[in-house]
Amino acid sequence: MPMPPSSSESSLLRFGVFEVDLTAGELRKNGARLRLQEQPFQVLAALLENAGRVVTREDLRQKIWPADTFVDFDHSLNTAVNKIREALGDSASSPRFVETLARRGYRFIAPVNGVEALAAKSPDGAASGSGSGLEIALLPGLHVPAPHRGVVRALFALIQVMYLAFYVNALHHLSDVDRVATRSLPEWGARLIVIAVLVTGATGIPLRFYLLSAVGFDFRKLGETFRRLFPVVLAMDQLWAIAPFLLLPKIGIGLAFAATAALLYVPFSERTLVRMAYRTNGNEPENNGARNSFPPR
Repeated sequence: MPMPPSSSESSLLRFGVFEVDLTAGELRKNGARLRLQEQPFQVLAALLENAGRVVTREDLRQKIWPADTFVDFDHSLNTAVNKIREALGDSASSPRFVETLARRGYRFIAPVNGVEALAAKSPDGAASGSGSGLEIALLPGLHVPAPHRGVVRALFALIQVMYLAFYVNALHHLSDVDRVATRSLPEWGARLIVIAVLVTGATGIPLRFYLLSAVGFDFRKLGETFRRLFPVVLAMDQLWAIAPFLLLPKIGIGLAFAATAALLYVPFSERTLVRMAYRTNGNEPENNGARNSFPPR
């Protein structure tokens, strides 16, 4: 029977290279303590304890700023979130950790280790059972367990390498493509296939190199860029999905259909992988979330 987590273990929440000690009130990066004031730390703790779920501004007001505290709440909360992002090296426009939902609140979007143990200790966590742990572990918007970004980016990069291999090999054996197409299609159809391979292969190579370099250098706006490119990528990938039929004499009709069916799905898997690693919610800066906030004094 597994041992229950100790109180020291359950008070530690880890995400990426960061660690939050709820008992000591400390934020650490690779073991080194980072400076974070009390209110920003309380906001961060509230977001971590509800990782993957929206924490409204009103929830944060009731938890951290009691009703008898006479402060500019909107300005104080915006400042606290900015300090959290500064400590984590995060960005409001392309968040890795704290996502802003305009006029609603915030959501911690990175996978957090230790939340389940913390929920199990609390009365609410014990009452809700294992269902709450599953809810916390889901990636917001996609309803799948949050994977490691490195794995997602590696899978996306491998798909780009696969298509690069397709293009280069087809262009290198263009005469063979012409010969195979001529056997199965009328002359005009064979010529159309050759032109399509030539044009899409020549334009696809720079496109795949761009996507490969973007994910390799972790370009933060890749999600937004890929969303605009997706119609082009979809059209090209659907066209290249029939490529296995050019190998029909060698692989047979059954394997050609199976390979085509798999290739038809690939562009949609690319889109999902990009959404997992690069969110495209169009987050607004913090001060857009409160229209009636007063200027700082």
